[in-house]
Parts: sequence; C-alpha cells; structure tokens
Amino acid sequence: MIHPSIIKKQRMTLFILLFFITITIVIGTGLGYSSLSYDRLIPTLIGQGTFKEEFILFSIRLPRIFITLLAGMALALAGAILQGITRNDLADPGIIGINSGAGVAIAVFFLFFPINVGSFIYLLPVVAFVGALLTVCLIYLFSYKKYEGLQPVRFVLVGIGIATALSGVMIVLISSAEQEKVNFIAKWLAGNIWGTDWPFIWAILPWLVILIPFTLYRANRLNLLNMNEPTAISVGVSIEKERIVLLLTAVALAASAVSVTGGIAFIGLIAPHIAKALIGPRNQLFIPISILLGGWLLLLADTIGRNVVDPDGIPAGILVALIGAPYFLYLVLKN
Repeated sequence: MIHPSIIKKQRMTLFILLFFITITIVIGTGLGYSSLSYDRLIPTLIGQGTFKEEFILFSIRLPRIFITLLAGMALALAGAILQGITRNDLADPGIIGINSGAGVAIAVFFLFFPINVGSFIYLLPVVAFVGALLTVCLIYLFSYKKYEGLQPVRFVLVGIGIATALSGVMIVLISSAEQEKVNFIAKWLAGNIWGTDWPFIWAILPWLVILIPFTLYRANRLNLLNMNEPTAISVGVSIEKERIVLLLTAVALAASAVSVTGGIAFIGLIAPHIAKALIGPRNQLFIPISILLGGWLLLLADTIGRNVVDPDGIPAGILVALIGAPYFLYLVLKN
C-alpha cells in the first residue's frame, strides 16, 4: 500500500509540472521570428485576432508546441520502460540505438520511395517503428544468453555499438542523395523539430493515447521486473514475455516521437531519473511525473533554442544533448 503522504506529494508534483508546462506554452506562443503580443493571445484564441495573429498562433506556434510536448512525453516514457525492463539506469532510446534505427528507416523511405503527400505524414511513425523494431531485435539477440536471460549491461553496450554502426549507414545513405533531401536528413539528425503542422499531431497522438494508459496498467509488472529474476518468477511473472511486450511499447513510443522531431537523445535518460529522485522508484508513482517532465524539458529546450539565434535557432536535440551528455558520463562513472 502506498502511503497517503506520498500520493499527496505526487499530485503536488504533477500540479507544479502542469503549471510549468502552461507557463512555457504561454511564453513560447509570444516568442519567435514573428512576435505575438501577449495581450493579444486570449483575443486571438477566441477568434478576435487579425489574420496575421491567427496565422502565427494556429499555423506556426501551437502545432510546434504541441508536437514538441507530445514527443517529449513519448521519449520520457520510453526511457522509463527501458530502464525498468533492463534494470539499467543508462538505458535510453537515443543512446542504445532505437532512435538511430528509426532514423535510418525514415531516411531510406524518404530517399528511395515515392512520397504521397496525403499519406506521408501518417506513414512516418509506422516506418520509424519498423526500423526501430529491427534494431531492437538485433540488440536483444546479441545481449541475450540462453541460460541467463537478458544481460542489462550488455544490452546497453550492444545498443551503443549498433547506434554507431547505424550512424555510418546514415552517412552512406546521404552521401549520394540530392542536396534538398540531405538538408532534411541533416536537420533530423540534429534533433530539429520539423513536424510543425497539425497533421503531425494527429499522426503521433493515437500512439500516446493507447500506449500511455497501457504502460500505467502494466506499471506493477515493471516494479516486479526491477527486482531480481527469482523474485519475479516466484510471484508468477513470465519475465521474457513481459520484457518483450514492454520493449515493443518503448520502441513504438520512441519511434512515433523521433519520426516527427528528429534524433533527440537523453530526454528518456534524464526525465525518469529526476522523477525517481522526486517521488521514489515505484513505477505507478514516477511514470506520470516522468511523462510530464519529459514533455516540459523538450518544450523548454525548443522554446529556448528557436529564440537564441535568428531565424532558424538551435535544434532542441543539441540543447538537450548539452545537458544530457555530461549527465550520461556521470552515470557511467557512478555505475
């Protein structure tokens, strides 16, 4: 049984994060290459703005804000799942190669397949999922031992190795591509939020609507997987089955996010760690906090990045990496 004081602390933390997200959204709507006065936000929202104000808010700012928020949530949840099923604090979809697998699949699709404008947006998460799934199958194959099961440390190390190899594959793919397509893939690799229109939101939203409740429903199974294997088996948990189901969930979440935001790493590493530090290691407690925290961190990084340098700004993936890479090294030394 969870102590009422801990539940109260969780609710307070969620409320504070929602407040931070709201403030960041409000600030983000007014900042940018074309500014929007804050005293005009509410009139514009209720349909009393000028054509320019409504275009800036509804066609430029809000789609980008919502897609960034959703992608950050998906990446944070994917990281929390991976850390739980591998019992390894270094697991992150960007670090272990899942994002790279999705990126290579998107690059192949973009470079070599005919693109239908109407279906392209909705196919991207599916294509990314296929690439990420093939990648994680390789990682799982090389880190699994018949009589010992999944090796958590080996899982991360194999993932890093495959991510490096996939980076080489990406370079080969773009070396002979058209300049316009190379520019797109370069932006993707930098973690530049490129899916900034409403259809991209409808493309990623169903994945989160299904997979977030599913993960919360399986949170107690994640708690058991965090224990040693004999304990989990003794209470009737089919370890490999649960790992595979949750691993597929993490892959789908990460793929749906990076298909519209690019190769953003470290959100899935940082957000779960901060959430655990705030509320403890129980998955049903820290996962909701991790989801909101991941959304807020990526939204904050993008809001800062797109306003630092005009007109293109700094990709959110680079800003996140500036914080995440030193934190990853700290965790490596600590572990």
